[in-house]
Amino acid sequence: MISNDLKILNNLKLDKPGAFKELFDLYYIPLSTYALKYCDSFSLAEDIVQDLFIKIWDDKLYLNFEEAIGPYLFKSIKNNTLQATKKNAKYQFLDIEEHVNKLILDENLDVKYIEKEKKKLHLEIEALPNKCKEVFKAIVLENLKYKEVALKFGISVNTVKTHYSRALKRLRNSTVLVLILFFL
Repeated sequence: MISNDLKILNNLKLDKPGAFKELFDLYYIPLSTYALKYCDSFSLAEDIVQDLFIKIWDDKLYLNFEEAIGPYLFKSIKNNTLQATKKNAKYQFLDIEEHVNKLILDENLDVKYIEKEKKKLHLEIEALPNKCKEVFKAIVLENLKYKEVALKFGISVNTVKTHYSRALKRLRNSTVLVLILFFL
């Protein structure tokens, strides 16, 4: 790829037609696949790669490179994906945290209500597909890391992330997910 990099960079600097498309075609799939190591959504991975190429084009970053651009692309994708994942996770739980805080402050919250909601939560968890349920319980109840869960069930870390994400989505659609953070 390095010789292709240099040829494409040279063509970009000379404003040759199709040079940017060559760069995009050479790196789009490898970068999208690489981004999946750091996030669990292929559409997010694609968006991050596309955003990087837009930035390279708009800011004419290719003019700054004398050697291969590949290492820069992969490092940028890693950083951008980690930032996007962190940002998305922050927003996903923001509403839940606010709701939990309201529950804590609510003096009228009685024990029967809490018990009822805990039962609903356990029913929702039990209704998850088997692998999602096992992964979710391992992460939330046993406090295991993704790698530990992967080893425990003999699956890849990405599969663990997928199952956990699916479980959260299903539970997020119900009102009982709020209780996970506070009552388990």
